[in-house]
Amino acid sequence: MTVQPSRPTFGLDDFGLDDRMRLFGYVTAENRFVYLWLLRAFDSARSSYHVVLHTSDVAAALVALHDANADCPDPARLELPRLLDALVDWGVLDRGQDGSRATTLAEYRNRHSVYQFTEAGYRAHRAVEAVLSASMDDSTLSRLVFADLLADLSALASANEAGDAEEVYRKFNRLDRALADIAERAARFYHMLGDLGRTNDVRPEAFLAHKDALLAHLRDFHDELQRYTPRLRAAVHEVEATGLDRLIEAAAEADERLFHTPVQRLDDWRRRWAGLRSWLAPPGPEQLSEADRLSDATIAAIGDVLALLRRVTEARRGGVSRESQLRHLAAWFTRTGTQEAAHALFDVVFGLGAPRHVGVAHPDPEAIASRLSWWEAPAVELSRTLVATGRAPGQGRGRPARLDRVDDRRHRLRGDQLARERRLADAATALADAGVDEHRLDGPQTQVLLRLLDIALAARVGGATAVPLAAAAHGVRLTLTPAPGRFTTVRTVEGRLHLDGYALTVTAAQHTAVRRPELVSA
Repeated sequence: MTVQPSRPTFGLDDFGLDDRMRLFGYVTAENRFVYLWLLRAFDSARSSYHVVLHTSDVAAALVALHDANADCPDPARLELPRLLDALVDWGVLDRGQDGSRATTLAEYRNRHSVYQFTEAGYRAHRAVEAVLSASMDDSTLSRLVFADLLADLSALASANEAGDAEEVYRKFNRLDRALADIAERAARFYHMLGDLGRTNDVRPEAFLAHKDALLAHLRDFHDELQRYTPRLRAAVHEVEATGLDRLIEAAAEADERLFHTPVQRLDDWRRRWAGLRSWLAPPGPEQLSEADRLSDATIAAIGDVLALLRRVTEARRGGVSRESQLRHLAAWFTRTGTQEAAHALFDVVFGLGAPRHVGVAHPDPEAIASRLSWWEAPAVELSRTLVATGRAPGQGRGRPARLDRVDDRRHRLRGDQLARERRLADAATALADAGVDEHRLDGPQTQVLLRLLDIALAARVGGATAVPLAAAAHGVRLTLTPAPGRFTTVRTVEGRLHLDGYALTVTAAQHTAVRRPELVSA
């Protein structure tokens, strides 16, 4: 069986990649803060041109850091040789022997170790320090860089046309770094805006104090980007017109990277130009450049800032945001000790509870056929007290009070009702006999007409106006016939009633006999 060799990852074999990853082992170790201050001691000594340090030199550097920073550990409480050897095992430090420090033969025979940064270890430490010292809130978009880009592109075209390889290399390299800086700044800035919109601890005072500066910064950057984008695109085409292959060859020729072959340098500079072109002038007319995408992202960021402003303003108006209320409620649920307490809190907050079930037997069960479902069977009367409290009337409160029946009052109310109905029936009959156009309607006739109109208009389906409408009551029938352009007016004692687009007729109902209510004795 033939074993295929593994392909290198990131230009490294498996062992080299593992060694690079182990450089950051001290970051997750138990004494990571102690290791960090040890490396800071080496870094401070390196800034004073002291590269190789003995254990006593490391202790002295730590004493100086401890005097200036309270967070720095006291070197008297540390086992420096063991800690330094651990950093050597991770590959951050390199250990050597220094026999010149020995003053006696016994000291010479003992190990006198000196330590210094390895090249990879120093880069790993600087990377960790860059992350720790980075200010995530200090992210801005540089709008002044566009003028520099345009000037460098013009100088690059002139240098390429003149055949100045070193000037081509300098301008090309500066353009590459400037675009990388723009991309990095934009990524940090929009990530900061995203965190600002997603966070739940936005201080309204701080945001409202800086919102105008933030919106002005976005607007100015977008205006500069819109102004320079077509000019930068034209400048890229002017550079390519002087000879793209000559440009790439000149930059690769002046490149001083010794461990890259000429082919690798040519491929690298060709890749850099492709990235620069995609940023400023993509080849296809339908393709969006990275500058255009950056412009769209700026517009979207302005909208996000305005949405955040509206959210903060609404929260200030209400005193507290809805999201904050729900988070506090969730914290209350989390702190409840028992499940019963959580259910009680839920019932109090949301006002939801289990439905109340009551059961009452029918007074005459034999009167209802057993084959009928409860949907079809007649309803059973329930007491309001039973439904509201779950207790039958009289339970726990003694016998109900005696009901007083005032018969003379009931007779009087019934007589008034019948007399009112009789007046409406007489008014309906007079309305059907005389019509609505010939005379002025009195109070009862107006009341009958309005009641019929209410019934007829309520019967419209979907607000339709092209079909006749009808209503019947008190032995008469009202009909509303659509009549576009016609204006019907009815005179009443209360004023004039106008109907636009309808013809109104009131006739006696053929299928309904006018029944005059009579007084009956109880």
